[in-house]
Amino acid sequence: MGYRNMKATSLKQKHVDALVNRWLSEEIQMETILNRMSHVRWWAQKIGKPNVVLSNSHYGLSKDNSDNDFSKARELDEDKLKKITDEYVVASLRLQAAFGLRREEAIKFIPSYANQGDYIRIKASWTKGGKARTVPIRNTAQRETLNHAKTIAANGSLIPRSIRYDKQRGRYEKATNQVGLNKMHGLRHRYAQQRYQELTGWPCRHAGGPCHKELTPEQKAIDKNARSIISRELGHERLCVITTYCGK
Repeated sequence: MGYRNMKATSLKQKHVDALVNRWLSEEIQMETILNRMSHVRWWAQKIGKPNVVLSNSHYGLSKDNSDNDFSKARELDEDKLKKITDEYVVASLRLQAAFGLRREEAIKFIPSYANQGDYIRIKASWTKGGKARTVPIRNTAQRETLNHAKTIAANGSLIPRSIRYDKQRGRYEKATNQVGLNKMHGLRHRYAQQRYQELTGWPCRHAGGPCHKELTPEQKAIDKNARSIISRELGHERLCVITTYCGK
C-alpha cells in the first residue's frame, strides 16, 4: 500500500487506518474485518504498541453494522482533495464520486475508452466481479469530471505509464490517508443514495427517507425499479445488496 522498508515493529496508527480503509473499500464482510482486527491487535500487543490500534468504533466497525441499518455515505471533501499532489489520484477520486465507481475501477479507468457520449462503459477487467457494465452520464458535473480525467490520462489510464496498478493503488492509499480522506468507498454509497432520490422522488431510508413498509403499493413498485437500476449501475448481481447502500 505504498509503505516501504517496514519491520514487524514498525506498525503505526496510519498503517492500521490504511488496512481498515482498504478492507472497507473491498466490501469485505464486517465479521471478516473484525476477525482481522483481532489479529492486528495481537500483533500490536506482541511488539509493545497496543495503543496504535484504536477501538473498533473509531473505525466505524461493529457487529451491529452487519445488518446494514446505517449509512456509510461520504462526500468528497474539496479542501482535503486540494492537498493531494498526485493528479492521477485526484482524478480517480472525482470519478468515484461522480459515477459510484470502485477504487480499482477508478484507478484503471481509461477516459478515451469509457466515454461514450451519454454513458460510460466499464471494462470487465477493471471490475471486482469481472463483468462489464455501463453507467449513464446525467449531468454537467459528470461531464466535467470526465474531461478532467481525460486531460490527465490522455489516451491512457489513470495509472502513470511508468508504473503498475499495484504501485498506483499504493499511492492512492497513501495520499488519501495523509490528508484524512478515509472510507472513500463511501463515495459509492453517496452516489447510490443520490441516484435513488433521482429515480424515486424521495430520499432513501439511509438518507432520512421512509422505510419499505411505510411506502404505498405504487411507491414500492417505484422503489423496486430504482434499486434494480442502481444495482446494475454499481455492478452488483443481487438486488438485495442495495440495502447496504440505501437501507431497507
